[in-house]
Amino acid sequence: MATFPFPYMNGHLHLGHAYSMSKAEFMIRYQKQLGKRVLFPFGFHCTGMPIQAASNRLKREITKGEISSNQPTAEEMKKNPKMKRPAFTQYEILQQLNIADEEIPKFQDPYHWFKTFPATGMEDAQAFGLAVDWRRSFYTTDKNPYFDSFVRWQFNHLKANGKITYAKRYTIFSELDNQPCADHDRRSGEGLAPQEYVGIKIELLEKPECFKEWQDKKIYLLAATLRSETMYGQTNCFVLPEGKYGLYEVKGDEFFVMSERAARNMAFQELMKEDTKYPCLQTIMGQELIGKKLKAPLSKYEFVYALPLTTIKMNKGTGVVTSVPSDSPDDFAMLKDLQTKKGLREKYNVEEEWVVPFDPIPIIEVPELGNMCAPTLCEKLKVQSHKDEAKLKEAKTQAYQEGFYKGVMIVGEFAGKKVEEAKPLVKEYLIKEGMAINYYEPEGEVVSRSGDDCVVALKFQWLLAYGEESWKKDVMDHV
Repeated sequence: MATFPFPYMNGHLHLGHAYSMSKAEFMIRYQKQLGKRVLFPFGFHCTGMPIQAASNRLKREITKGEISSNQPTAEEMKKNPKMKRPAFTQYEILQQLNIADEEIPKFQDPYHWFKTFPATGMEDAQAFGLAVDWRRSFYTTDKNPYFDSFVRWQFNHLKANGKITYAKRYTIFSELDNQPCADHDRRSGEGLAPQEYVGIKIELLEKPECFKEWQDKKIYLLAATLRSETMYGQTNCFVLPEGKYGLYEVKGDEFFVMSERAARNMAFQELMKEDTKYPCLQTIMGQELIGKKLKAPLSKYEFVYALPLTTIKMNKGTGVVTSVPSDSPDDFAMLKDLQTKKGLREKYNVEEEWVVPFDPIPIIEVPELGNMCAPTLCEKLKVQSHKDEAKLKEAKTQAYQEGFYKGVMIVGEFAGKKVEEAKPLVKEYLIKEGMAINYYEPEGEVVSRSGDDCVVALKFQWLLAYGEESWKKDVMDHV
């Protein structure tokens, strides 16, 4: 018996299918020549989001009258070699599959796809000469009651035997499709997973004028970090001067200042006041936050200030960056420039007293680098300013690697512990004391086939009921 991974039916079979099929085909015919009975069944895969997403996309294009992407002509491309072609519409893709214009609207119904392409797939496979027993051919989805009952039996059997469970976990999610977006459901971002951050709640001690309606509320700048164990060394907080921030209400009668993208992610992680909703109560530019007095959790300073940082990306993290100049070369370089360069301070309306009194705080002892690894590495690599990108990147790599694997905490509740041991303990402590939250976002940009910019959501899914090692042992015992 030979099997071939049944092809997905969002189009015709292609050369790659023919190449892969041929391996099973050659072996089947060879074994038959030896006098053996052979079986080569064949299926057509219709389950999942690719067909549904294409159907939804086509429906939106037809409804809005946006069926053409206005592709440039060959002459235009020749005149301008750097010109980029726009993405083809779903309507154009179906035209390229030789679907007649009068037939294309029918593909707004996802079930029409597997009325069409399995039939053409079978014709092509037969023309190819495939030695398949077509009496055993099938397609997936609940429209095929036999295959559907098989999948249901599988899951019920696994659940009854305690092999899988149905529980919540963080997953890449499409708001538009209202379901998790697995690798095969993505237009881009394949392989990217949820990235865990710790959201540090830096309290606004001085509220901007535009927040006067919420003067009696707890308002925090929310800084996303991967290095919660370094929060003992905070000397300030960075925002993007030209960045657009919003004020959002979260559970617990608290308010966060952060990017809209971060708020959208949090809305699907049961963090906002109302799940899946993220209304912006007030917008504010980063420049308006500069100079505001803040309370940074775990820092030895009674208060710190919000300062400018031009390298912040509003499409990563929350748009708010907490500053630990003893540990982070980037933070040290920017703080030093603001302390020593009057012109830079004047450019962003930064007062001298917001930066000069705040020296880096020693928090981690690193062999050969001491307890001020960021300043040490910046001096060693001759970093001249916060714009020295290449040298700062090298310094950051060294600081984080040496600090994480060799560093020992010298302050706080977990002083004396190695950094890699202290990291989860500090995170747990911050969250338990209400100074931080767990926050997730995609590792990079993930776009679904329907064109949605995906988020991370906390959703129910089928999961293995036990760890990988237990699973391996169970398999080996069975063998």
